[in-house]
Amino acid sequence: MLVDFSLGSDTGGSVRVPASNCGILGFRPSHNAISTVGVIPMAQSLDTVGWFAREPSILKQVGRVLLELPDADPSRPSQIIIPTDCFQLLNIPSERLTQALVRSVEKLFGGAIIKHAVLGDYIRDSVPALSSFLCQINEDQVDSIPSLAALSSARQLLQRYEFKNNHKDWVSAVKPDLDPVISERVRQALQITEENIDICWSVKKELHSALTSLLGDFGILAIPTVPGPPPKLQTDASSVDIIDEKALNLLSIAGLSGFCQVSIPMGLHDNLPISISLLAKNGADGFLLDLVETLYESLKEQAAIVEKSV
Repeated sequence: MLVDFSLGSDTGGSVRVPASNCGILGFRPSHNAISTVGVIPMAQSLDTVGWFAREPSILKQVGRVLLELPDADPSRPSQIIIPTDCFQLLNIPSERLTQALVRSVEKLFGGAIIKHAVLGDYIRDSVPALSSFLCQINEDQVDSIPSLAALSSARQLLQRYEFKNNHKDWVSAVKPDLDPVISERVRQALQITEENIDICWSVKKELHSALTSLLGDFGILAIPTVPGPPPKLQTDASSVDIIDEKALNLLSIAGLSGFCQVSIPMGLHDNLPISISLLAKNGADGFLLDLVETLYESLKEQAAIVEKSV
């Protein structure tokens, strides 16, 4: 290990995804919890300053400095919600993640706080502004959660629109020589209009309210960070596209709601890192950092047991 921790910006997942793929901890704070002054903006309504660490104590220590958190006794989680539909997006057995989490929570807090839910249905019913994006989603698509796909579409539209406003003059003047994939993304962003942008803001507001009601002050939402291990080099492009699409669906939950999220390593599958994520309401960063520190050793122990048995 070369450093104790490192910083990174997270707009769509640029802390959470590499943390998952590298088998380390990655924290995306609540939106606006840490100043982005001096950071070149991608999309201000989504940008955050996050950080990586190998140890939960370091993750928490960094958070207490950056977030200017006072010392306080850890709060007990009121509920741990496990959305079964989100774990069905995994390309590995869902038990690799859920069993270790359930056993750890039962050991430390008791099984009564564990709740199961269908998050996609809740979001569909609680975020009416999503209807404009849902009508564009193929609801019969296998391994898809339409409401999360709609969230991803709204997040992508908002990100492209704000990127255009931030960087169109520079792109037009400099005409940078970019990688073909990045160049295509920039081209698409520069073609975005204001159509549906107001709806994106409504989606953000409604999602924030819906998830706040779902979790309360000390509730936790547990989801896969990404659909599974990082794809291998020889994986065909179409398979990688499917993995990326599922990942963006999951990552958009915290991105659009402004909630804090931590990616926690859960051992290996096929010799590649896998992870689980915990989300808490906007502003509950200290609570989430405390919980990670409390859960981590038990999660690590239970993940190793499950890895040998599944």
